[in-house]
Amino acid sequence: MTATPLGTPPKPAGAFSAWEIGLALRYLRAKRKEGGVATIAIISFVGIMLAVAVLISVMSIMAGFRTELLGRMLSFNGHMYVQGEVLNAPNRDAIVDRLRGVEGVVSVSPLTESQALIIAGGQTTGGVVRGLRPEDLDTMQYVSSSLSPQAKASFGQGAYGGDNVLIGQALADQLGLRVGDPIQIYSPTGADSAFGNLGGLSKTYRVGGTYSSGTADYDRIFIFMPLEQAQLFFGKEGVWDVIEMKVANPDRVGEYIAPVRAAAGPAAFVQDWRDRLAAFWGALKVERVAMSIILGLVVAIAAMNIISGIVMLVKNKGRDIAILRTIGASPSSILRIFFMAGATIGVAGTLAGLTLGLLFCLNIGPIQHFLEAITGVQLFNADVYMLDAIPAEVDPVDVFWVAVWSLIMSCVASLPPSWNASRIDPVEALRYE
Repeated sequence: MTATPLGTPPKPAGAFSAWEIGLALRYLRAKRKEGGVATIAIISFVGIMLAVAVLISVMSIMAGFRTELLGRMLSFNGHMYVQGEVLNAPNRDAIVDRLRGVEGVVSVSPLTESQALIIAGGQTTGGVVRGLRPEDLDTMQYVSSSLSPQAKASFGQGAYGGDNVLIGQALADQLGLRVGDPIQIYSPTGADSAFGNLGGLSKTYRVGGTYSSGTADYDRIFIFMPLEQAQLFFGKEGVWDVIEMKVANPDRVGEYIAPVRAAAGPAAFVQDWRDRLAAFWGALKVERVAMSIILGLVVAIAAMNIISGIVMLVKNKGRDIAILRTIGASPSSILRIFFMAGATIGVAGTLAGLTLGLLFCLNIGPIQHFLEAITGVQLFNADVYMLDAIPAEVDPVDVFWVAVWSLIMSCVASLPPSWNASRIDPVEALRYE
């Protein structure tokens, strides 16, 4: 058996062998006086870590915004709508039963909506009065869950229950109202009579309860009234404006259109929430794509710091490269050594960024409350952002692609200086050493 000459590296078992990995890690740990680039490596690591953490946090917050806003908007507006001649058909109750029997349909609610003026405490504001059946209150999750049991029990029940209305807490605060206070509602149309449409009717109701959906704009606008009372007050006796439906999976609402149309009949016009909220939905998608691209470029810029670190490392280790080449190391081995040195920074920064970003997203509520307690300032005003808390929803697919993008950029940044290192002529390097 032939002995290996002293100082000769063992014959590598293949690409990325143990001695190559060990030498790459040793170069990263080397002190400055030994020609190391530990400081630059740390700066590159921190840059990638922060960029990845910010990208994950922003993507998660945007996903949380999308889910929360869409959920609250659909709680008020429904997922599907049936309109047309079917609303006045003599068999409309049977049609409602057929719609309720469609697989995946959770609720079917006939309702009316009318604009009105709200007068209370010497103040006047506009609003939308929605008439619905008392049993349909539970279909609006955020409204129903915030109402007191007494408010839900009295809505539309008893001799005076029909005169109770439900208003948002934001509207109650604006007008200085409490439960039991009178509120005057002015109808611009009024009811029909033998002399024609009376128009300009007003009536005083009682605040039967207040709800807080977490969406200040809706809380300030919508007033809920029993369906029969709303029909009578707005001159729509026996009339439905729309049949509102909710389905099990609103993201796949397109799958329900055909069976709903079949159940509603040819005289029905069927829409889904994507039609009514098309502008909002399109804006969310465009914003998400734009922010992903911008923050992806931030990760790429942070990864570019690796280039300067590896360039300086190659310059400082020119003598080592020449010696390795003279004792048998191939150019590809040199390329892999410095490539692994740069990629290691990217991998470590990516893992640390993933951990930091996930911890931030999973604890965003306590972090918000802590900052508010320290600063004494409400960081997330529901009047401005439509929500009363910062939402965050971690999407595993987003996390995966952020990690992949960061690793790709780190590898791309490590490749050019590593390629230059592999092309160094050992004779020229040793001559100047």
